[in-house]
Amino acid sequence: MVIEINKNIDNYKESVVLGLSARQLLYSVLSVAVGGGIVLLLYRHVGLTVSTYIAIPVVAPIAMTGFYSYHGMTFMEMMKLKLHFAFANRTYTYVSTEGEQAVRGLRQEEETENKAGKKSSTGKKGDKGDFKAVRKKMVRMLFAMAVFFVLFVSLAVWYKYRQ
Repeated sequence: MVIEINKNIDNYKESVVLGLSARQLLYSVLSVAVGGGIVLLLYRHVGLTVSTYIAIPVVAPIAMTGFYSYHGMTFMEMMKLKLHFAFANRTYTYVSTEGEQAVRGLRQEEETENKAGKKSSTGKKGDKGDFKAVRKKMVRMLFAMAVFFVLFVSLAVWYKYRQ
């Protein structure tokens, strides 16, 4: 009796229906239901095309949760990790184990380089102030995107009902 086993057993996926795994089937049905519900609720007010454009940003993350995988992580795990690195990541500081004389010597070298017109090492990418500035900019951009999305939906409704 010979039983063949896939050589790369880690990548084996059991299909439930139509070659989809149970997770993929669940999230595809959920995304179709949510997208269909949004379109059915909004098409009378804004038309079929605009209601479809409104449903796409809602349905895409749901569908990606079922199908997207990166280094063994699902879409939700990956987004949690990205949000953690964007907002909850602590900055680490380096504590020198060298003596005070060596640190003073390095500072004097930096000062001489600054006088010669070269940049100092304090303006590197890992600076704490740069991280906070980028973080503020990202929060502002996310807020602006949400405002524009709400504005787009309200303009679509206004355009449909203007006389």
